[in-house]
Amino acid sequence: MGVSRNEGEPQGDAGAEAQSSRPHSLAQKLKWLMAHRRDARGRAYVSRTLSQAVDDLPDPPASTSFALIAKLANGGQDNPTVKTVLALCRALGDVPPAYLLPHAAYDDLDALEAFEDPLARRVLALLRDLPESEVLKVVAHLEARRGHLGMPSPPDDGSDAGKPKRARRRRTGTEAARYAADALEGL
Repeated sequence: MGVSRNEGEPQGDAGAEAQSSRPHSLAQKLKWLMAHRRDARGRAYVSRTLSQAVDDLPDPPASTSFALIAKLANGGQDNPTVKTVLALCRALGDVPPAYLLPHAAYDDLDALEAFEDPLARRVLALLRDLPESEVLKVVAHLEARRGHLGMPSPPDDGSDAGKPKRARRRRTGTEAARYAADALEGL
C-alpha cells in the first residue's frame, strides 16, 4: 500500500517488506519532509528555515530551535515533545502528525493525508467487516468511476520511473554560505 515518490522517501508496506519490515525512523521521515516540502520562497527546508517557519506560525504550539531540528533530523535525538511534533507538522504544510511515528502503519504519507478527510474515514468504516470479494467490487467500481471522470488512478506501486528529473539550480554565494553554515551546525 506504500507510495514512494522518490528513492529516499519512506515507503509503506511494500518498501517495509523490502527492508526487513522495519519502519522508518522519525529522523528519516523528517529529513524526507524537509527535502521535499517547500518553504515560503519555494526552497527545500533546512533546520534553520524550518525553525523560522515554526516561529512564524500563528499561535505556534511550541518553539523549536534549529539545533533541535538538526538533532531530530540526524537521529541525535528521537524523543520530541508532542507540542514539537505538532509544530513541525504544521510548519511543513499540515503533515499528519502520525507520519512522524516510527511504525510501519504510519509510513504511507498519502494514506495518512487521505485519512484526514472525514468522508474517506466514513468510506473506510463502511468497508470494514465486508467480505473481501465485496471490497474488491467497490475498489473496481471506484477505479472505473475515476476513469469515467478523467481522473488518474492513485499510485499503488510507488514507482516514479516515468518522471523526468528536475535540473538543479546553482546556489548563489549567499545561499552557499548559508548552506555551509547549516551543514557545519548539523543540517
